[in-house]
Amino acid sequence: MLVLKSSCIVPLRRNVTRSVISPNFRRTLQTGTAAEETEQCFIEGLSGDDKGVIQRLLQLVSVILYIGQIEHYQLNRFLRIGISILCINRPKAKNALSRKLVESFRKAVGLLKHDNETRVVLLKSMVQGSFCAGADLKERAAMSADEVKQFLHTVRVSFHELETLPIPTIALIDGVALGGGLELALCCDLRVAGEHAKVGLPETKLAIIPGAGGTQRLSRLIGLAKAKELIYTGRILNAQQALKEGIVNYAAKEGSGYQLALNLAREILPSGPVALRMAKVAIDHGSQLDLDAGLDLEQSCYAQVIPTEDRIEGIRGKTTPCIQGSLNPTSLYANQFGNR
Repeated sequence: MLVLKSSCIVPLRRNVTRSVISPNFRRTLQTGTAAEETEQCFIEGLSGDDKGVIQRLLQLVSVILYIGQIEHYQLNRFLRIGISILCINRPKAKNALSRKLVESFRKAVGLLKHDNETRVVLLKSMVQGSFCAGADLKERAAMSADEVKQFLHTVRVSFHELETLPIPTIALIDGVALGGGLELALCCDLRVAGEHAKVGLPETKLAIIPGAGGTQRLSRLIGLAKAKELIYTGRILNAQQALKEGIVNYAAKEGSGYQLALNLAREILPSGPVALRMAKVAIDHGSQLDLDAGLDLEQSCYAQVIPTEDRIEGIRGKTTPCIQGSLNPTSLYANQFGNR
């Protein structure tokens, strides 16, 4: 999504799959929303030096992809893309989690997992006023008990795959994120709320409990007592309340939180990809360990950034480092981590 500084442009591999422009692209640009017949989850990308084009596409929507890359030919070379936007688009049901949406979401996450050019993922909704309304209750009502059990298992696996992506993830909550919608956002590393965001886990009002990780991830994020209060009461919070409780990192005072989220992604982008991956492992896994074991894990993760070419570039210190996410080819870790 974001072009690196001209002093740090790295050519893309020429064999990267080319993007496929949707036949509904013209309508998409005019309305700012994706066509109903597109995939319910898809990936946007952006590159190029034309500020006017970039601004236009950032404000609306760029092309719809079957893979998370756009190749934009500029100055006789391909420019590296750093930020991919994972979009959810089920407008008729406010992005409620149906079988089809979860399947589409899982495919998109799978693409990102194996995309070496993406350094930050931004998760957002294409449906105005709704991030994700949670479970599709109409579809759920028609399921048998066994089908509900299998569906919840699929949702949990999909959310876990998002949570364990080896790159930083940011959830942009512009609108309602209730039940499974908030549980989805909690799987991201960071969260940004728009002015009109509404978040909560109201399942107890329906005589059930959060079933896609809410009881575990929310309590780890904001503490047991606060999580219990919000789940027991089913309370719904606005953006500023969610910020105060520590559920989101930033909250826009006016309008969409998109620019806040994009700026946060841009701030992360120059960091070393291998370092980010190891930091994520150290924090996520270390938080489940006692302090001594966590410190041992941190030491192990630190050892794996030592052989990277990025570390050598970064410690020079006199100029802005050109971080490429590459390992020293002689490193013992090169085969293990590839070139992310």
